[in-house]
Amino acid sequence: MEGGYVGCYQEIVEETLEGLIFNSKQLSEDLAKVVIDEEDILNSHDVVSLFTNTPIDQVLDIVQSRLEKENVLRVYNKETGFKLTSEDVVELLEFILTTTYFTFRGKIYRQLFATAMGSPVSPIAANIFMEALEQQAIATAPLDCRPKLWLRYVDDVLEVINKDCVQQLTDHNNQVDKSGSIKFTFEQESQGSLPFLDTLIVKKDDGTVKLLVYRKPTHTDQYLNYQSHHPLHQKLGVIRTLYNRKDSVVTEEEDKVEEEEKVNEALRTCGYPDWTVKKVKDQLQCVKPKKVNKKTDDKTRSKGMVVLPYVKGVTERISRVMKSYNISTAMKPHDTLRKQLVHLKDKRDPNNTTDAVYKIPCKNCDLSYIGETGRKFGTRLEEHRSEAEKMSKTVTTRAGRKESPSATHKSAITDHVVDKNHIIGWGEAEVIG
Repeated sequence: MEGGYVGCYQEIVEETLEGLIFNSKQLSEDLAKVVIDEEDILNSHDVVSLFTNTPIDQVLDIVQSRLEKENVLRVYNKETGFKLTSEDVVELLEFILTTTYFTFRGKIYRQLFATAMGSPVSPIAANIFMEALEQQAIATAPLDCRPKLWLRYVDDVLEVINKDCVQQLTDHNNQVDKSGSIKFTFEQESQGSLPFLDTLIVKKDDGTVKLLVYRKPTHTDQYLNYQSHHPLHQKLGVIRTLYNRKDSVVTEEEDKVEEEEKVNEALRTCGYPDWTVKKVKDQLQCVKPKKVNKKTDDKTRSKGMVVLPYVKGVTERISRVMKSYNISTAMKPHDTLRKQLVHLKDKRDPNNTTDAVYKIPCKNCDLSYIGETGRKFGTRLEEHRSEAEKMSKTVTTRAGRKESPSATHKSAITDHVVDKNHIIGWGEAEVIG
C-alpha cells in the first residue's frame, strides 16, 4: 500500500479508504479530505505489544511470496556471476530475526518468539506483517461494520466507523491472526475528539475535522533548559521543532495563534530568551531552497564527519576549524545522569577484558605500574602477583634485597617489590584503556 489515499469520501461508502501514514503532517493533509456522517465516529485501534508478538514464520512467508510475485529482486553481480534469490533473502532474514541474544546476570538468553525491541529490522518485519494483516482484516470484515476510513501508522490505526460497530470490528480483527498473538484494543472519540499520534483530531459540526497538537494530561512543558550544558544550535533546534509542529499539524489559523502562545510560554518557563525565538522565526520565514552544484572540487567536497564531546567554548572553536577544512562535526554530551545511573546491560567482568591497558598501584608510595596485554587482564594480573609474591618470600633479608637487583625478573612490579619491600595494591588494579 502507498501512503495516503485517493478519491472523494462521500462517493465511496461500501469500500474502505485505506492508507499507510508516515507522520503527523501527512495525517493532517489526508484528514482534510474527510467528512464524517452523523452515524459515524472517530475510532482508533492499537496492537498490544506488536514487536514482541509478531509471528516470524508468517513474516518470512509474506516476504518470500512478495519477492516471487512482484519480481522486485534485482541483485546481480556481472563480474562474479552471483545472483541473490528470494530464498537467499528469506534465509538471511530468518537468521537475523531468530538469533537474538542478550545477557542478564551473567547468563546468556535467546529470544524464542517475535522480534526484538531495539533491533533495526524489527520495525520493517512488523510493518510487513501488519500490512498483510490489515488487508485481510478489511477484505473479510462484515459489510455492515467495515470502516469507511483506515489509516495506519505502524500499529496505530485511525478509523471512521459506524458508532454501533466498534466492538464487532474489534472482535473480527482479533480473529484474523491465526497464531492468536496479535490482539487489538480500541479507543473511541470523546466529546467529539480523539488523540492520535501527537495530534488531537476534533470533529466539527459540519462533519469535517480539524487538528490540534495533543498533549497528555501528565505533560509538563519541560523541554531542554536553556541553561543546560548543550550547544546553542541544539537549543534552537527545540524551538524549531515546536514551531514546525505547530505549522505542519495545526490546521486552522486561530488555533495556530493559540498554539504559538503555548509554545512561547513553555519556552519562557525553560529559560529561553526572546531573541532565540525571534531568531528561529526569522530563519523559518526566510528558508530558501539550496542550490545543487553538480560540479564539486576538492575545496567544497565534504571530507567526512567527526563526533566531539561538548565542552562549552571549546567544542565550538574546534568545530569552526573543522568546517574550514570541510569536515562536518556533531556534538554529544560528555557525561549524563543516564550514563551514570542507568546500566541496561550487565557489566562486563574486567578480568575478562582482552587487549587491555591496565594500572596496578603501590600501597606504600605514589608509583603505579602501567602495562598492556593481548590476553585476559585477569590472567596477566595473576602472573604479576604470583611472581611478585614468590620473590618477596624468597628475599627476606636486607642483604638479599641488595643482591636482588642483579637478578632478572619478569616485570618492573617484581623489581619494585624486591627493591623497596613495598606492598602492591592488587585489589585496586584496573583496566584504563
